[in-house]
Amino acid sequence: MSQTHRPLLRVLGSGEPAILVEEAIAVLENVGVRVDSTQGRTLLLDARAETAGDRIRIPERLVREALVTVPHDIHLFDREGGPAAELAGDAVHFDPGSAAIHILDSATGKRREALTADVVALTRLVDGLPNYAVQSTALLAADVPQEVGDRYRLYLALRHGKKPIVTGTFRTDGFAPMQAMLEAARGGAAALAAQPLAIFDCCPSPPLAWSDLTCRALLACACARIPANLISMPLAGATAPVTLRESIVQHAAESLSGIVLHQLAGPGAPISWGGAPAAFDMRHGTTPMGSMETMLLNLANAQVGKHLGLPVHAYLALSDAKTPDYQAGMETGMGAVLAAMAGINLVSGPGILDYILTQSPEKLVLDHEACGMALRLVRGIAQHGGETLPLFADLVRTGEFLSHSHTRAHWKRELTVPSSVIDRDTWADWEAKGSLDAATRAREEVARRLSREPGAPASEALAGELDRIMLAEAARYGMGRLPGARPFR
Repeated sequence: MSQTHRPLLRVLGSGEPAILVEEAIAVLENVGVRVDSTQGRTLLLDARAETAGDRIRIPERLVREALVTVPHDIHLFDREGGPAAELAGDAVHFDPGSAAIHILDSATGKRREALTADVVALTRLVDGLPNYAVQSTALLAADVPQEVGDRYRLYLALRHGKKPIVTGTFRTDGFAPMQAMLEAARGGAAALAAQPLAIFDCCPSPPLAWSDLTCRALLACACARIPANLISMPLAGATAPVTLRESIVQHAAESLSGIVLHQLAGPGAPISWGGAPAAFDMRHGTTPMGSMETMLLNLANAQVGKHLGLPVHAYLALSDAKTPDYQAGMETGMGAVLAAMAGINLVSGPGILDYILTQSPEKLVLDHEACGMALRLVRGIAQHGGETLPLFADLVRTGEFLSHSHTRAHWKRELTVPSSVIDRDTWADWEAKGSLDAATRAREEVARRLSREPGAPASEALAGELDRIMLAEAARYGMGRLPGARPFR
């Protein structure tokens, strides 16, 4: 039997995660967090946390108790109930970054507001790209009222895609209809808890605060046993200390406070140690998600989460470039490889440009190849004991390589074959095919994939129930019908 040595990356020393956790607990005990949710404050105070002005100081005891009850893995299942992603150990899964409000239009090369048709097209693309184990509600449609944007993007993802979904709410009234849609897809609350179909991003507000909206969503996830994903967003130099180490402490403190709230509401409910930290650009006032400092923050945060035995998430494999150019490939490829080597369980980012504001279908297709290379890297080099001498003796005797039984037995696992968006032609063949660059090849691949019949539409019964829930929500804001899904350009 073959064995594989897997390359792993750690950016913190062996004892440093424990020290950072201790410092984060000290911050919670002495500085505390602001919690705007009445329910959240009540949970903490009933558990004998202490008020300090407008903040609540969380004792170490509550943190340690929460870490005892929190699960160490999350299993996600697709719409049909099949296993799709195990968030545990060093398993790595990629999903598109979210949630962009613009799309890079394939026809014009300009960014514009995303529409329903774009959300549907992106869902279909992701569903057919195997290196993305998980879907996300990656685009916000501008042709529906903002008040229903959160539930509408989940509605489209469930209707047109099969994969499990990373999502989240924007309004306090959003969680209930989204939960109803997920329960409709799974067949009830108990079935949804047993086979989660979605994971909800829940974001503390830096520094050290929980808004009413995000705290409500966090607690609702715990009560419903729907996995939550903590998205702490310290911005080093702007909403967090400029030194990376102390920014990591802030991330840990915000995340630990979320785990305490979550486990008080539902002991044993699943939650992931995620995040979207960044290092502030002092020149332009931007949040560069593709910078090496941002990558270091994500890698270190994940290492702290792993130290605690939790599933981990990060925003990597994305770019701040405005088109799928060299910068986009450099930042995305580096992020994908580093995330995979760090064993980050869920990596959000592919397709994203422009500080998470813009999604590009072409980049999504190109990034799929980068993710495939990163996944191949961590599969490593297999060790096939006992084959070497007999193999070389037979190869020398026969002079055969391509037709040899050893080649036929192993090549599909050893050698990956990229899609047509990756150029491996000779120069002459490349010229004969039109001398196309990567972006053009990706544009053609997007068009080819979307010209096919939809691969994973919801059943008629499920589509009808999803329509009923969504139409009721739309009617609350004056919509009598939902937008049609026009062809993607």
